[in-house]
Amino acid sequence: MPLSNPAPRQLIHTRKVECRGYARDDGLWDIEGHLVDTKSYDLPNGHRRDGVIRTGEPLHEMWLRLTVDIDLKVHAVEAVTEWGPYAGCADITPNFQRLKGLTIKAGWTLKTRELVGGVEGCTHLVELLGPVATTAFQTIYSAREKLRPAGTDGRRPGLIGTCHMYAPDGAIVRERWPRWATGTAEERG
Repeated sequence: MPLSNPAPRQLIHTRKVECRGYARDDGLWDIEGHLVDTKSYDLPNGHRRDGVIRTGEPLHEMWLRLTVDIDLKVHAVEAVTEWGPYAGCADITPNFQRLKGLTIKAGWTLKTRELVGGVEGCTHLVELLGPVATTAFQTIYSAREKLRPAGTDGRRPGLIGTCHMYAPDGAIVRERWPRWATGTAEERG
């Protein structure tokens, strides 16, 4: 186990999020996310399932598919609530069609929350949009790099400054994109 040994404890809740990216034969990309929440105990619920959600049964089970192009523009959206704690949970999924036409880029999270956040959407499907967006980027990155390698179009590569390994004054930026490298951390003092 990569984490340190924990104190004695009891499992209460499990959330599983799985995302997958697919290259389609038509040149588009399908990015799928699946979220499942379960409890380690029976959960009383007067709104669904004969008054109780049994241990290990999904409290939430949602699916999301974004179909995007190589520039991460959303062409199609499918949102499904297979299980939720209330009978009406799935009623809001049509609102996720509002994401059509958006591009996954800076500001994605803010824009998606404007369109499908709060009472306009489902908390769990909105949360799933973050890992789905990251999966889209990871899925399509190598294809984008083949078409137009970062930094070759005259624009600063988007990865610069996104984490400590891509610090403008770091070794990776100096190696991969020397044009955009700044002084070293030692030089900044």
